[in-house]
Amino acid sequence: MKKICFNVLGIYRLLLLAVLLLPFGALAQADTTKPETTTEPAAEEAAELISPSISFITIQKSDNTIALKASLKAKINGSLQKLHSLKVHFYIVSDSAEQEIGAVNADRNGEAIFNLKTEGLAAGSDDRYHFKTAVLANKSMEAAEEEVYIRKARLSLNPVKEDSLLTAQVKLVYDSAGTEVPVKEATIGIYVKRLFLPLKIGEGTTDENGEAAVEIPYNLPGDAKGNITLLARLDENETFGNLEAASMQPWGKAVSNKVEEQPRALWSSHPPMWMLITFLVLMGVVWGHYIVIVYQLFRLRKEQPVATDN
Repeated sequence: MKKICFNVLGIYRLLLLAVLLLPFGALAQADTTKPETTTEPAAEEAAELISPSISFITIQKSDNTIALKASLKAKINGSLQKLHSLKVHFYIVSDSAEQEIGAVNADRNGEAIFNLKTEGLAAGSDDRYHFKTAVLANKSMEAAEEEVYIRKARLSLNPVKEDSLLTAQVKLVYDSAGTEVPVKEATIGIYVKRLFLPLKIGEGTTDENGEAAVEIPYNLPGDAKGNITLLARLDENETFGNLEAASMQPWGKAVSNKVEEQPRALWSSHPPMWMLITFLVLMGVVWGHYIVIVYQLFRLRKEQPVATDN
């Protein structure tokens, strides 16, 4: 009897607790019926613009010209790609003004080259040329520019042949207030012009007179007349940039430029006759098996008995 009373009393307490908590549950339920605050949709992000990078160098040549060379690249879809067909503007900057000297469209390799004569070209107060290149912005690309400072210099190449010795003598000087000053301890590379890239055959370091001599080897392949084009180059100098001088000499081995049929060989486009016959026989055997198999399949299909109705 006591256990029954205790159970009834427990049930009564649970009901009383539920009644006390009912307003709070109703209040919580009422709160959920309140209208939710709506947020405005985020504005669509603007398309990301291409950010090009420009590699700008100058090449001073022995014919009193300067080649301004700009290479355009940009990171597109995670990979570095060359930008072509873009108009690249070139400027010369003086102490008081900035003047555009030309514009060139980049080729398929993303390179734009503008050749400039140095006659009448005024340097700045520090005896340096200040060049700038720029690409204008458009709907899909940001603007970009690059600058370079160089001092006017001249690299000369004098080929000398003495007895059985071939030598390329070079001299490097720079202009200072109208006078030529030798450049010492500069490394000059000697190259032979080739179809794709120049072939380096030696290098020399200039002495106190700005001079160096490099021996040229015999029997270098040349054109049909045995001519080779020698190049002397100073690369990526902090003061003068890049310099180049060229000279053509009949010091090479004559190489015919006529198209002649080469003898049959394994490494040529004309294989030996025995190899060609073997290949044709093997291919004939293989394809002959395929033809026989297909023919037999057609025969089996035609000879298949046809059921007749009784």
